[in-house]
Amino acid sequence: MTAGFLERRRIVARPGWSRWLVPPAALSIHLAIGQAYAWSVFKSPLEAGMQISGVMSALPFTLGIIMLGLSAAVFGTKVDTNGPRWAMVVATACFVTGFLVSALGLYLRQYWMLVIGYGIIGGIGLGIGYISPVSTLMKWFPDRPGLSTGIAIMGFGGGALIASPLTQQLLGANGATGQSPDVDGIARTFLIMGVIYAVFMSVGWLLIRVPADDWRPAGWDPESAKAKGKVVAPGHVSANNAIKTPQFWLLWVVLCFNVTAGIGILERAAPIFKDFFPGGATSPTALAAAAAGFVAMLSLANSLGRILWSTTSDWAGRKNMYRLYLGVGALLYLTITLTTNSNKVLFLICTILILSFYGAGFATVPAYLRDLFGTYQVGAIHGRLLTAWSTAGVLGPLIVNAVADAEIAQGVQGPARYTPAFMIVIVLLAIGFVANELIRPVNPRFHEPAEATVRSAEGVKTS
Repeated sequence: MTAGFLERRRIVARPGWSRWLVPPAALSIHLAIGQAYAWSVFKSPLEAGMQISGVMSALPFTLGIIMLGLSAAVFGTKVDTNGPRWAMVVATACFVTGFLVSALGLYLRQYWMLVIGYGIIGGIGLGIGYISPVSTLMKWFPDRPGLSTGIAIMGFGGGALIASPLTQQLLGANGATGQSPDVDGIARTFLIMGVIYAVFMSVGWLLIRVPADDWRPAGWDPESAKAKGKVVAPGHVSANNAIKTPQFWLLWVVLCFNVTAGIGILERAAPIFKDFFPGGATSPTALAAAAAGFVAMLSLANSLGRILWSTTSDWAGRKNMYRLYLGVGALLYLTITLTTNSNKVLFLICTILILSFYGAGFATVPAYLRDLFGTYQVGAIHGRLLTAWSTAGVLGPLIVNAVADAEIAQGVQGPARYTPAFMIVIVLLAIGFVANELIRPVNPRFHEPAEATVRSAEGVKTS
């Protein structure tokens, strides 16, 4: 049984409580766990200090993304039952513990503790933390579902905008940069960041509230929203039935390959920048700072893309937006492959757009699910779909790191070491584009009886 302080009934908002206090609570969690997107800043110090390969330095991040998807799928129903405060406390405990275990592992020179701490324990915190504010915001903003999803998921994408310069500064202050980084300094950086995030995330679970069952936004009429086509699906589909439909698995492929395209660059962003433009800085320290700035720039694109492109999908349509993410994304990768480092501005434009499409894919997919499966158990369906993210968390870093390491072993230098990996990603994006074209409305035989979903259709319950 949930402890009294964490019970859902303890956080039901009183009449008159402003729903606009919920987004800051959600952002305090998502901005913190979004630190995962700044992992590439740790890669070079870990590889030099621990004497490990690019694939090994990516493993904690890869496992973290795997556990994010798995824990979101497994605990989705539990989060809805126990409420967002319970979920946020659990997420805080797991995410912070992951940093502390990682710090201890680095002090003891035990690489496996870094993998277990950041990858598994911290990854569980990522998954639970990711889904808890999303579902809560959807309940508070039934009249603006696209906006609410964009706000929450934008925070996760923007986490690296804070974490990247913070990590770089802490690593530098602890002597953990350069050709011979101090492993103890890396450990201290993990420890300090764990403490910072413990405080920051606590703001979220102290502030969070849920609406009363009969609460509605002022002036909002659910029947009018339905009449205006806010819910495209003619019926509602349960989570168990959703995974039996071809639409679910086609959308799974779409999300997986869109994420693969973005996460491959994001996880190795700092080394990629150094390999493409090694002569653009006057010293190794300046080059590291420029690479960290590149990571922060990609994080901003990732974050802004989540709210800008997903908002556009409200009038342009979800299918059309994924045509943009996948089709134009493939062309952008092709441009980078053909031009390599001949034009830094073109390179930055391409990578910024790729990362904006990456983030937008996450923000658009909940609305796409609503369009296909209705509002009944859409939260649980979303959690199961996030296993595509777990798969992409393996594919993206593995493709880019394994190919780059193989090319380095053969003496290939500079941007050319990424050419085979980028060509693979182009093929995957093309497959995702075709999968999106094949998506059609769900067969009515998968729909739930009307009486079982009427309250969900009115926006009272979404998972």
